[in-house]
Amino acid sequence: MQITYKPQLPQTKQPIIIIGASGIVKDAHLPAYKMAGFEVFGITNRTLAKAQNFAEAFGIPHVFESVADAVKNAPENAVYDITVLPDQYIEILEQLPNGAAVLIQKPMGNDLAQAKEIVEVCERKNLVAAINFQLRFSPFVMAARSIINQGLIGDLYDLEFRVTVNTPWHLFPVIKGHPRLEILFHSVHYIDCIRSFLGNPKSVQAHTYKHPAKDLSSSRSTILMNYRDDLRAVINTNHDHEFGPQHEESYIKWEGTKGAIKAKMGLLMNYPEGLPDVFEYTIRNEEGKYEWQKVQLEGSWFPEAFIGTMSNLMRFKEGSDTILHASVQDVLGTMEVVEKCYESSGE
Repeated sequence: MQITYKPQLPQTKQPIIIIGASGIVKDAHLPAYKMAGFEVFGITNRTLAKAQNFAEAFGIPHVFESVADAVKNAPENAVYDITVLPDQYIEILEQLPNGAAVLIQKPMGNDLAQAKEIVEVCERKNLVAAINFQLRFSPFVMAARSIINQGLIGDLYDLEFRVTVNTPWHLFPVIKGHPRLEILFHSVHYIDCIRSFLGNPKSVQAHTYKHPAKDLSSSRSTILMNYRDDLRAVINTNHDHEFGPQHEESYIKWEGTKGAIKAKMGLLMNYPEGLPDVFEYTIRNEEGKYEWQKVQLEGSWFPEAFIGTMSNLMRFKEGSDTILHASVQDVLGTMEVVEKCYESSGE
């Protein structure tokens, strides 16, 4: 059995211009692009000093004072990497050249109405636009997809995300006070990942919860994505487990009629340092028994998965990939599920 889990890289040079200088740019985008050998042509940020600091640290040759300045001086085949908050997306997209390639940080807007507006702008300007849902491209998700696509665990009938961790929300001061914190900024990854395997659900049931002692809009959620009577897709997140690491959990589990796969997502435990990922699978043998096997995968969600989202965008732009997996049109389905989750929780 061959497990394929590394993304294919583009065949052409497409210089990247980064719009925004947030922590995730320093921790994930720039390290990933360096690993992949991508050229980062320039960076801009509202606070110019932050962009200058990143440029010095990562050897970025150009720092631009504004988006307009970046567009004016960009190479013809530049790819734009938007890493700001959703409220700024449309203003920035309107300034990009028609037909440009752009990778937009998740989520795709604060709500479904804003998501639809983002799609409208992208289509009107003929932008090759994708949302940076990197979990789809993490080594353990791509490895699971490889095994499932080969039919080795049979028909998938159960897909579960479970996260029981102590999330340090103070590290995310910009989003900490958001009225739609947990589902929109965290569980949205899992919703999108489930859709990448199963498509759009028929219906959704969800509730998102506050913590009695924390000033957060929500920090725990339970989400059921309904497909058919014999297929379960469930997300359970608890970011309030402050009782030590002994009973923390962070995993994805796929169960099929011939076998199962389980991936420990180490990043979310002891964040931001994280713990090692663990990837295991089992396939029914000739005696009808199951033995779990571990596979050592290279890389993790951060930063390696960020190579996959950018690579797919570049390869689609150059014509070597036929599908833009996290296109704004596809991710509109993720945002529709998010909106239904909040409607369900409100009821």
